[in-house]
Amino acid sequence: MTDPEITVYRLQACPYCERVIRVLNDLELSYRSRFVEPRHSRRDAVKRLTGSRTVPAIVDERTGVTMSESANIVEYLETTYGSTNSDPAVASATAGGESE
Repeated sequence: MTDPEITVYRLQACPYCERVIRVLNDLELSYRSRFVEPRHSRRDAVKRLTGSRTVPAIVDERTGVTMSESANIVEYLETTYGSTNSDPAVASATAGGESE
């Protein structure tokens, strides 16, 4: 079994983080969770990845997308991996997903 290509940076009991996790589970996507520091000022790992210390944040190695903000993440996941899309690279491009 290979490592999941999606990493979610999250807080314990964060409703916005749980929203993203629920969508990942609904779409049957494998992911790894990285729990971050509760204090906003100490989330340096997230800031290095996304430029911001906010969570949830995801890194999708398959498409090269890194983003934060639960609503944006949910839209990205549904657009990229929803049942109507079979190729995440194509879906990401049509959703305006950035690759860097």
